[in-house]
Amino acid sequence: MKLYNTLTKKKEEFVPLEEKKVRMYVCGPTVYNFIHIGNARPMIVFDTVRRYFEYKGYEVNFVSNFTDVDDKIIKKAIEEHVSAEEISQRYIAECKKDMEGMNVKPATTHPLATQEIDGMIEMIGQLIEKGYAYEKNGTVYFRTRKFGPYGKLSHKNLDDLRSGGRSLLVTGEDEKEDPLDFVLWKPKKEGEPFWKSPWSDGRPGWHIECSVMSKKYLGDQIDIHAGGEDLVFPHHENEIAQSEAANGKEFAKYWMHNAFLNIDNRKMSKSLGNFRTVREIAEQYDLQVLRFFMLSAHYRSPLNFSAELMAASKNGLERIITAAENLKYLAANAKNGEMTDAEKAQIQETEKFVTAFEEAMEDDFNTADAIAAIFELVKFANTTADETSSQAYDSALLERIVHLSDVLGIIVVKEEELLAEDIEALIEERQAARKAKNFQRADEIRNELLEKGIILEDTREGVKWKRA
Repeated sequence: MKLYNTLTKKKEEFVPLEEKKVRMYVCGPTVYNFIHIGNARPMIVFDTVRRYFEYKGYEVNFVSNFTDVDDKIIKKAIEEHVSAEEISQRYIAECKKDMEGMNVKPATTHPLATQEIDGMIEMIGQLIEKGYAYEKNGTVYFRTRKFGPYGKLSHKNLDDLRSGGRSLLVTGEDEKEDPLDFVLWKPKKEGEPFWKSPWSDGRPGWHIECSVMSKKYLGDQIDIHAGGEDLVFPHHENEIAQSEAANGKEFAKYWMHNAFLNIDNRKMSKSLGNFRTVREIAEQYDLQVLRFFMLSAHYRSPLNFSAELMAASKNGLERIITAAENLKYLAANAKNGEMTDAEKAQIQETEKFVTAFEEAMEDDFNTADAIAAIFELVKFANTTADETSSQAYDSALLERIVHLSDVLGIIVVKEEELLAEDIEALIEERQAARKAKNFQRADEIRNELLEKGIILEDTREGVKWKRA
């Protein structure tokens, strides 16, 4: 399996630190509003990377944080006259709803910055002890020039970074030993949330949180660190400096970054009026369409969002879903159970589509070519399965399409939602079973409903139900 490593600027064979295990950290969103589709791209891309590793038998420890203390969160809290915690908790919940809609699996751990402050204070203290950081008037800075390899990820030297695309300059410039030094801890301002530290009552800088959370949940060294390409400098560059200075080890073996997302060929921004949240997209499309759209291009290629491209993605996804529904119908109505010898040979032939799918994914996770392999499998199914096919053949084709689609996080067979009258009928049957002291059947019905997302509540007024 080869992946492109931003650190070396080339594709490399993936060799994990520990056999058949992957330690992966992905920078998550700052939760001050609904996530936008720019946030959605790394979520979908690296969820797919994780799914493929799991498909290949790896145990993946996948950590993705929520930044829940930040200037934007504090500004929003002040505007709404509520606490910063209330804002962050509200939008973490909303973010998780959107992630569920995009079929992004929950991380192994979703750490919150505010719950890891002690670890940040400890690492900052270590950096001061080692001479990599210093304190001035309650602010702690990292000595950028003290860390020799600084710039190895963004491939710039320190003098280039002075005029880099994203400035490192902060308030209190005159206090710094060097204009390129960056903040690890800053004193509180009036009305801001704060934590006590040896240097001042304040809060951590943005960069230190990921170094600390990665170390706590994955160890000093990790296999893959990932995020959007806008994070290469300064965020990921600073993470490397902090982590390697504190731990004395290489931080991450492989760095993966997805390219930018444009809207109608222009950079997404509120000033241009083309800012799109995932929630807004959900009003127009099933979020599975958004996921399919995101995976229809290679993750390192710039991606342009437009109504035309979303319509094309909707049509493409529907082709796969229609084929799956057709196979499901054929299997349910098939007269013959077992496969014929000819059908067994045809199933064997589908291995070439699986091989094409895996070759695409193992070439730096080329999801566009992986989807093309699924389309070829769909075409094969559409031309070989019909009313005369055996149930086993139809089911095998369906399973193969569903399985490969699932590796990409694309749902092609949806559970049919129970109608209210069907639910009431099952509740009646359960009541009758309980009356007849057939508690086994009563429990079976409760569990059957629970599997379909229906929760029963036994009350004095009778049985009430709600959808999960």
